[in-house]
Amino acid sequence: MRNLALAFCLSSLMIAALMGCTDDSASSTDAIATESSEADNSSSSSAKASLSSSATEGKSSVASTSSSSQQVPSSSSVEEISSSSSAEDSPQSSSESATINSSDDGKCTSCDSFTAADPELTENGGKGSVTTYGSITEKETSLGGACNYGQTNIQYYAAIHVNVSPGDDKGPWNGGAACGGCVHVKAKTPDGWKEVTVRITDRCPDANCGVDLGGAPASDIMGIQVGRYSGEWEFVSCEGVEGVWGDSTSIWVKEGASEFWSIIHVRNPKDMVKSMIIYGIDTDDIHVLEMVVGTENFWTVPQEVLQTDNHYRIVVKYRTGEDDVWKIKGSDLAVPEANLYLYEHRE
Repeated sequence: MRNLALAFCLSSLMIAALMGCTDDSASSTDAIATESSEADNSSSSSAKASLSSSATEGKSSVASTSSSSQQVPSSSSVEEISSSSSAEDSPQSSSESATINSSDDGKCTSCDSFTAADPELTENGGKGSVTTYGSITEKETSLGGACNYGQTNIQYYAAIHVNVSPGDDKGPWNGGAACGGCVHVKAKTPDGWKEVTVRITDRCPDANCGVDLGGAPASDIMGIQVGRYSGEWEFVSCEGVEGVWGDSTSIWVKEGASEFWSIIHVRNPKDMVKSMIIYGIDTDDIHVLEMVVGTENFWTVPQEVLQTDNHYRIVVKYRTGEDDVWKIKGSDLAVPEANLYLYEHRE
């Protein structure tokens, strides 16, 4: 009996020990699992927070990098963009770039083969084709052209365009109103810009003409390589310009004049004529002359002036410069081809 009781007690103790060990192991395992889970959760939370923060802080940068990588396929392009961005960020670089881009030294190749095109108007002139007529070797003087000046001693002369688009009459010729004015012309050549100042004595013959130079000025710009050049021009005063004067300034009476009809114009003016007004000296009458339609560069004189020996003052107003004033008798304007010099008819 005693042995059976002792065996029973030992069995109970072993079972109890085994159960205790199992509980401790489970608890330990649970604890380790719990700690590991908490650590993992903590690490995961930190990583998520870090990623979220990085994503938030670097969102623009990531987007920019993504965009750049889509648009820029090579490292050389990236360097170009970087260089361009630096230049744009610097006002000095931007200014220097604009200066370089806007410069034009006037040098060209095949300069005499400029493509024909309609001339363009600018604020005080135009740009387009610069061509030539007459001899560039003889340097002939102007024969007066459509301005009806007749034979002159003017060496530096030109024709100006009538139209902007074919047939529109919107060019500076304006029925002869441009006659006598001077134009500063510059054209592109293999050596760069070349310039000359000419007097307008004629109108252009072709649709794509801008300025058509006489012989001497064409030689100065084109040499012996004549053709159609690219150029621009600006209206200027003729005062003090050599080569554009054929004689002294005068009022010229057209052939066929009489006491019943007369038209006049100014030869060798200081600029294009804007108006001519006749003021009575012996009387109080005033006559504002009108340009003749159809006969370019002439002004009509009233019959009542032609049919008297009363004295008049003729005031000529120019586009620029001071007026010129003649003192004459009315009947002087009825004499065909009379050439009334200003220096002989001053007050």
